[in-house]
Amino acid sequence: MHIADFVSGSFAGACGVAVGYPLDTVKVRIQTQKQFAGIWHCAATTFSKEGVHGFFKGMSTPMATISMTSSVVFGTYRNCLQCLSQLRGGGGGPNSKIEVFLSGLVAGTAQISVMAPGDIVKVRLQCQTESKRGGSNMRKPKYRGPVHCLLRIIKEEGFLGLYKGALPLMLRDAPSFAMYFLTYSIICEWLTDHDWSGVMLAGGVAGISGWTVGTPMDVIKARLQMDGARETKRYRGFLHCVTDTVRVEGVGVFFRSLGINCVRAFPVGVVVFFTYEVLTGFLRARPDSVDTPRLGLE
Repeated sequence: MHIADFVSGSFAGACGVAVGYPLDTVKVRIQTQKQFAGIWHCAATTFSKEGVHGFFKGMSTPMATISMTSSVVFGTYRNCLQCLSQLRGGGGGPNSKIEVFLSGLVAGTAQISVMAPGDIVKVRLQCQTESKRGGSNMRKPKYRGPVHCLLRIIKEEGFLGLYKGALPLMLRDAPSFAMYFLTYSIICEWLTDHDWSGVMLAGGVAGISGWTVGTPMDVIKARLQMDGARETKRYRGFLHCVTDTVRVEGVGVFFRSLGINCVRAFPVGVVVFFTYEVLTGFLRARPDSVDTPRLGLE
């Protein structure tokens, strides 16, 4: 992997996290907590009780791990494209759509081992609605910060506790990355003028398509990650979480956060791809032989 891809991709990913994090917090809360009637109610309640800080709880964790997850995604995606091209005897020509899709699928799966521990810490902190500003008679937050949350999960749930929700995370990210890269590739081909507006449009639409595919598993992931953190453990495993959620709340619950995911995904996709393309242009001495982008959803 060229160093330019790692540097520009990591920085672009961090910018994407910063732009989309407040809406991500609202999304996680309405997925895991029934006290909120909807997006606006959740946002207003969070601001009223916790202030602006409430929207950025746990943000340092994905910001700190984005370089690692990006390097795994970029390296896996690019190597898969190259291997598939060699297998069909492409001789360095453009990759086919199925090769882009399969490479994104593998890249989304490969980054789970790195991403899962940081993701559960992020979700636990985001769902912590207690404010540190509260008085002595108010309930105190369970976790004091990312490191304290990480260590407490290991202490109470064991090291494997950091990988709660890893299966739905994989089932979310694998098809989401595949659709993300494929959509961007298709839209870029449709646009005859490859200017910055085209890059931003393709990135925004790619983000929406990826999250449309990934939202149902995102709900299950968040619920498994929060299960037992505040109250009695409810779910026996992945399948039980899916069936119990459908039985109690219906199939519609899987798409309850789709709207906010799409609203968040478009500007994040715009920022991510614009930043990636600009930085890569500065850092890379010549165009890369692989002409499809190598950036993921987080």
